[in-house]
Amino acid sequence: MTDVGARGLDVFDPSPPRSARVAAADVLRGVGEPDGTWRLPRRRAGMPPVVRVADRFLTGALDLRAVEFPYLLEFVRCRFEEPPDLRQAKLAGIEFADCWLPGLSARNLGSANEVSLAGSAVEGLVDLVDADVAGSLSLRDSALRLPDGIALHADRLKVAGGLLAQRVRVTGELRMAGAHVGGYCNFSGGLLTNPSGHSFNGTGLHVGGNLLMNGCAFHGTVLLAGARVDSALTLRGATAADGRPDEDALDPHSDPNATLVFDRITVDGDVQLDRGFTSAGTVRMVNASVGGTLSLSGGTFDAMGEADTEPTGYGRALATDTAEPTGYGRALHLDGTAIGGDVIGRQATVRGQFRMVDLRAKGSLILDGSTLDNPRADAVLGNRSRIGSNFAAREVQVSGGLELRGVHVGANLDLRGSRITSPGRYRHQPAGKPSLDVGGAVIGRDLICARGAKEFVAHGGVRARRAQVGRMATFAGAVLGDKLDAHALNLLGMQVQELEVTPISPPRGDVTLRQVRCTVLDDNEHFWGATGWIDLEEFRYDSLRHPIDLRDDAEVDRRLRWLRQAMRRAYRPGPYDQFAEMLRAGGNDEHAATVLVEKQRLRYRAVAEGRRWLGPLVLLWSWLQRSMVGYGYRPARALAWLVVTWLLGSAYFAAGPELSEINEQDHLTWNPWLYTIDLVVPIVDFGNKNRWHTPGGAQWIASGLIVMGWTLATTVAAGVTRMLKR
Repeated sequence: MTDVGARGLDVFDPSPPRSARVAAADVLRGVGEPDGTWRLPRRRAGMPPVVRVADRFLTGALDLRAVEFPYLLEFVRCRFEEPPDLRQAKLAGIEFADCWLPGLSARNLGSANEVSLAGSAVEGLVDLVDADVAGSLSLRDSALRLPDGIALHADRLKVAGGLLAQRVRVTGELRMAGAHVGGYCNFSGGLLTNPSGHSFNGTGLHVGGNLLMNGCAFHGTVLLAGARVDSALTLRGATAADGRPDEDALDPHSDPNATLVFDRITVDGDVQLDRGFTSAGTVRMVNASVGGTLSLSGGTFDAMGEADTEPTGYGRALATDTAEPTGYGRALHLDGTAIGGDVIGRQATVRGQFRMVDLRAKGSLILDGSTLDNPRADAVLGNRSRIGSNFAAREVQVSGGLELRGVHVGANLDLRGSRITSPGRYRHQPAGKPSLDVGGAVIGRDLICARGAKEFVAHGGVRARRAQVGRMATFAGAVLGDKLDAHALNLLGMQVQELEVTPISPPRGDVTLRQVRCTVLDDNEHFWGATGWIDLEEFRYDSLRHPIDLRDDAEVDRRLRWLRQAMRRAYRPGPYDQFAEMLRAGGNDEHAATVLVEKQRLRYRAVAEGRRWLGPLVLLWSWLQRSMVGYGYRPARALAWLVVTWLLGSAYFAAGPELSEINEQDHLTWNPWLYTIDLVVPIVDFGNKNRWHTPGGAQWIASGLIVMGWTLATTVAAGVTRMLKR
């Protein structure tokens, strides 16, 4: 080994001792040669082919451009006056250890071994464009500085080994667009600062192993659009801030303050943005592909910025602006991303919108215990997303709304114990949005908006129009709505096996169950005591969770009171027909008749209200039908009235004047009982009513008995016919 120099040197000393100075060109000359000709240092037998320069200040230019140099070059604790020129060179390897350089020009460099800047400081451009390194590239503990410029330019760099950049400090842009690293890349503990642009530009970067950025601090946008990582992408404990303003800030799909841009990235393993990861801007991962798990647990994703909320572009709005759909901007943007595993975000903090439209995750999406803060806008926008297993957001604190229209969830959509407040408003409508909107959703098992450790709270209500739930939709222990002029629960057209609506307090607002179809209904008095209108048209249920006993008349009366209260005294026949049909299907015909009688009573009352002068007569006719025949649903009552009519008629004719025979030649014995029964019972003739002359008022009494007989006997016959048919 040839060692040039033997005395230590402070590499940051601007005025090194003259004895430490050496011309850079002399490094490659024979030391002590009298003719001073350009020759490689002589290599003694058994010595490795290494040229080592230590503790020297190299003046002039180290020019190896287009040189094929079969020796390893080692510069230890050296300082360079001019940037070394390694362009188009073919080297066995080169190392700058603990050195200071004003730059490094190594475009198209070819190295058969490692290229290292470990521990070195570079005050200028490091140019490695199109370089080809057969070993590894080491930037461990190095400091690269070119403020407002490209500190490391490594487009299309090829590294067969790994890129080792632990604790690297870069001021300026670190650019590796289209680079290919065969092994892993490790930037853990690094500090990359370029607030005016990209702190890391890895567009199209291909990493053969893991891309590790644990504990990194980024000041400026990290751009990995179109990159490919064959293993995991890890940013655990990293911090990202000072996202570069977007020139397309008026584009509604842009993220003007993005700190991480991973659009179209392909990661075969996991993506880890967890365990203390912090972003003061948008984390954007649009149309990406992740083979493993996307981990957000314990991370902080903040698009709100400082306490003041002055707008800085599209997506950032004033706190009083209720028409801006993104509120304070997007904190997470995952549109169109495909996740091969789970999305896990336990105990995460998201300040701004979590947008995941058309997201596809084969596993579960878990946000348990997280805080989602985007008041008066959509805290989560996940329309048309597909989750293979569970969508769990239990015990979550949400300021804003959850819009999940058209989602497909393979198992449960579980919001147990969550609190959703301050929902937004529609951009072009005066109405407010619901806290939870799962309209058109397809849920394989359960929709759970129920009490957990705390009650489920949805101040803007829940909307699940046309949703399809495979097993159960439960609102047990829920608090729904906070405005009397809005919807607390809108389940229009939902299809579900079991519907549980047992809130902890009456819903504040309207409730819609129109066209809902369920097999089992579980409800309570709080639900039917909603402060607004309850729409029950075409609401179908086959049974109650707690069936009504045949002797429990009080329960039927209570449910009828609930129905009257729910519809605010308005007449709607459908809910009563459905209630009666359900009772009849369970063999409870007596209670079904009670319900239908109540329906007819309300019908006649509604008719009377529309007839100003005939109203009293309609009510009288209703009372007569109800009391005498139960509107035809109480045939036994008609039989009793038939008997009473016979007894009263018989008593009248027995006490009145004796009737004379129509045919004087007949000699019949007068029997008021047989005569009256002949009048009361139609069709059947006992041979009495046509043989006696009824004078005066007796004619009217007889005619009245005939009419009463026809009416009552027909009702009895209809009831007997129904019984025989059963």
